[in-house]
Amino acid sequence: MMIQIEPDADVPIYTQLTNQIIEGIARGVIKPGDSLPSVRSFAADLGVNMHTVNKSYHELEKKGIIQIVPKSGAVIIKHDGYDDSIYQKLMQDMKPIIAEAIVFGMTEYEIQQLVKTIVENFKEN
Repeated sequence: MMIQIEPDADVPIYTQLTNQIIEGIARGVIKPGDSLPSVRSFAADLGVNMHTVNKSYHELEKKGIIQIVPKSGAVIIKHDGYDDSIYQKLMQDMKPIIAEAIVFGMTEYEIQQLVKTIVENFKEN
């Protein structure tokens, strides 16, 4: 998986890393059961501080995407579906983005098409 960090972006580096790992899983590039590189080696490969990678891994763990096993590393968790708590969390996360789209004049149909396009892009890769 190719991670591209933009040091000058408004988005913090640990968030960029977190998002790109999630996208890698969504695209099927990273699969459940796969191990992520050690914090030290990933930081060295990306040219970032170890604390940045560590913070990203802890964010992924908090979201229930990886399991951090002391002395063994971080492993992608297999999900067979979602429950109501995940649904509620995603709804809360998406609300401000949808509201912003509406503020910029997007219609409900345009928002649905945007989401459809994003899902299709994940399926293609």
